[in-house]
Amino acid sequence: QVQLVESGGGLVQAGGSLRLSCAASGRTFNNNAMGWFRQAPGKERELVANINWSGDTTNYGVAVKGRFIISRDNARNTVYLQMNSLKPEDTAVYYCAASLLSYGGRSRHDYAYWGQGTQVTVSS
Repeated sequence: QVQLVESGGGLVQAGGSLRLSCAASGRTFNNNAMGWFRQAPGKERELVANINWSGDTTNYGVAVKGRFIISRDNARNTVYLQMNSLKPEDTAVYYCAASLLSYGGRSRHDYAYWGQGTQVTVSS
């Protein structure tokens, strides 16, 4: 059974940092792109960042570019999202996702596996 389990969410003040982790089990995703998405209440789920299978190609959503960093450790079957200079508008449930392709797309429909999500709340 394939599982993606996110951790590291929580409550932080504006300007602070959080690091999210996503541990995969049930199969290896070393040859697959991974992504982080987020969904705020009443809004569509949007891409935060994705990373290709080897980790040398990344893409970011406009709202987080320059503040967030996605990375992966294929030996641990884990992907990370370092979030810096957090803003109240970053408040959302953050989801980890795995693609069936080696390079990830920007649409949620490009991803086949999803975690349960972790809440990130940024207070002003």
